[in-house]
This record gives sequence, structure tokens and C-alpha cells, in this order.
Amino acid sequence: MIFPTERLVLRHWRDSDREPFAALNSDPKVMEHFPAALTREQSDQLVDRIEAGFEARGFGLWAVEVAATGEFIGFTGLAIPGFRPGVEIGWRLARSAWGYGYASEAARAVLTEGFQRHGLEEIISFTTVGNIRSRAVMQRIGMTHDPADDFDHPSLPDDSPLRRSVLYRIRAPLP
Repeated sequence: MIFPTERLVLRHWRDSDREPFAALNSDPKVMEHFPAALTREQSDQLVDRIEAGFEARGFGLWAVEVAATGEFIGFTGLAIPGFRPGVEIGWRLARSAWGYGYASEAARAVLTEGFQRHGLEEIISFTTVGNIRSRAVMQRIGMTHDPADDFDHPSLPDDSPLRRSVLYRIRAPLP
């Protein structure tokens, strides 16, 4: 499945995406709000899990490319968090793609996909408290934050500075 936005194309993954995806996953700035950067092997395993998710659920984390150039810049999509109920929207873009509004543009398309095609009633997103860039995207796409929903990420150690997470949510528009 492929769907375009004004400037982007969201699509399934290609083998040619693996190298630039590994590069962005090893970038310390891109990965600063994650426990660790990924090795090439870990990055490739993530692509394999993403594609398997599409087979299992019909949605997942779509590869994102710039329509005008065909350049792969990362992913945006839907996932099941695993440690809590709900469907999460997430994104990860190469640093060279930051500051152009691509994350918000792709995320809006994914929200529409989730609500209209998959009939989701609510979509959540979460990140570390200090991830100001992702929090700004969440706000730009209409998600709301209630501090009562914030939580300590269960897969991170108690002393991790990344453990405290903020949760945003958005409900499907009324018909």
C-alpha cells in the first residue's frame, strides 16, 4: 500500500531503505531519546518486525520518502505498544529531514488512515518528558496531553533519565 501526502510518499519498505535506516538509527542525535542507538543488525531486524506487523494487522510503520526526490527519510505509522493497550502513532526521521514539517505531515496522513481505514477510535503517542520535538509534533497534529496519563516506561530501569514518559491521545472525529 502506498499513499501520498502533499510532499511525501508513505509506503512499504524496500531493501534499499535498510542502509539509510541503519544510518539514522545509529545517529546519536536522532536516538537521543531512546535507550541506545541501533546496530545495523538491530536496524534490519526492526524492518523485518515492521513488515511482519503489516501482515498481522494491516497497518504498521510506513517508510517515508520525499516525493520530489524519492529520498528515504524514515518512518511514520501505527504500532501496538506491547506494554499497554491501544494503538500508538510514531515517527523517526533522519536529522537531515528535521525542520521541514515532514513528521507532522506524515502523521496527519497516518491518523486519517488509522481512523478511516482501520476504524480506530483513539490513537495514542508517548515519548520521554524531554523530547520536545516529538511533543511539538503531537500537539501540531491535534493530540492532547493530560499529566494524569504520564507514566514510567516499564522497559527502562528506575534510574534511567528516559524512564518518565508523557502520553498524548487523539480521538477519532465524530462522523
